[in-house]
Amino acid sequence: MAQSSSPISGVAERYAGSLFELASQANTVAKVEADLNGFEALLAGSADLTRLINSPVFSSEDQAKAIAAIADRAGITGLTGNFLRVVAKNRRLFAVPGMIKAFRQIAAEHRGEAAAEVTSAHELTAAQETELKAALKSVAGKDVAISVTVDPSLLGGLVVKMGSRQIDTSLKTKLNSLKLALKEVG
Repeated sequence: MAQSSSPISGVAERYAGSLFELASQANTVAKVEADLNGFEALLAGSADLTRLINSPVFSSEDQAKAIAAIADRAGITGLTGNFLRVVAKNRRLFAVPGMIKAFRQIAAEHRGEAAAEVTSAHELTAAQETELKAALKSVAGKDVAISVTVDPSLLGGLVVKMGSRQIDTSLKTKLNSLKLALKEVG
């Protein structure tokens, strides 16, 4: 995996690599990935949880207790639950979103897939996801695992990030480009 200059990505990649190694040895990569997806959904749905993982105000003990309670309540047990507890004790919760992303990429590479992040203006149907995967497979030359997030501010269209490539067909970007073009003309 390419090393990034960001210290957060370096931490995230190291932790994700270690988690993948442990999950691979225990033959639980799919379960860990599902648990991480569940935690990511909790994170996306809770401003308080986001504040907990990003705020330096909380002590590592407070963060560890909170994460343990959240993981237990959400049914995130085993390797993933222990991983989240260790990350909290080590005061690395701020890097959890990057760890999840890096774990997904490592798991996809291990399965021989390319990973793509898709941001959509609205929830994609199963048929749309299937069609998008097929289109991305023709570009990448191999199966593509997609991670879809919804951002209503895009107004319409998609933003697809796959490796070092980004394809932005969002209405928001097109309108901004039009706005800039009109400023240059006038």
